[in-house]
Amino acid sequence: MRTLEEAGLEASTCEKCRLAQGRTQVVYGVGSPSADLMFIGEGPGHYEDKQGEPFVGAAGQLLNRMLDEIGIRRGDVYIANVVKCRPPGNRDPYPDEIEACAPWLREQVQLIDPRVVVTLGNFATRFVLDKPVSISRVRGQRLPWSGRTVIPTFHPAAILHGGGEASNQMTALRADFQEIRRALAEVPEPQPVEVQMGLF
Repeated sequence: MRTLEEAGLEASTCEKCRLAQGRTQVVYGVGSPSADLMFIGEGPGHYEDKQGEPFVGAAGQLLNRMLDEIGIRRGDVYIANVVKCRPPGNRDPYPDEIEACAPWLREQVQLIDPRVVVTLGNFATRFVLDKPVSISRVRGQRLPWSGRTVIPTFHPAAILHGGGEASNQMTALRADFQEIRRALAEVPEPQPVEVQMGLF
């Protein structure tokens, strides 16, 4: 099995879908290659496309703060997205783009082998669970997935667009991060099984 660095190097030249045409660079992922905790978002935005790292804008700053609140360093987790190139105008990725990119994320999960996976927002949650779920209904729950535990929560960008610190979503996000911390203490090592993901 190859290393995460080797996989990322190959991904950096990927041209399997139209998103390659408008990107500045591939945003493969960042963090510890042996992380117990992995975050999965939707796709890179403007700042991520420029810097080549996921969650570096305002949403990333909020994610960093939430990690600080539960005593976890950003460098100790792994952060990735469903698609590795920025969709034009930050639109949702199209199904064929998701399908082209899915093997990269599937391999990331297998190589990192996290115990807990946190899906950020509706898009990543529906993709990973392969179900048309609503984030408001499943957030904060521990759900089984490919021998691991998934905990869906709100995307930090949705918090920022929906009222920020004073919003009910922010209160829920804080509660979800407390659940993430508890899960890390309680969830056993993952059992090796094939990683399944949806393509709606």
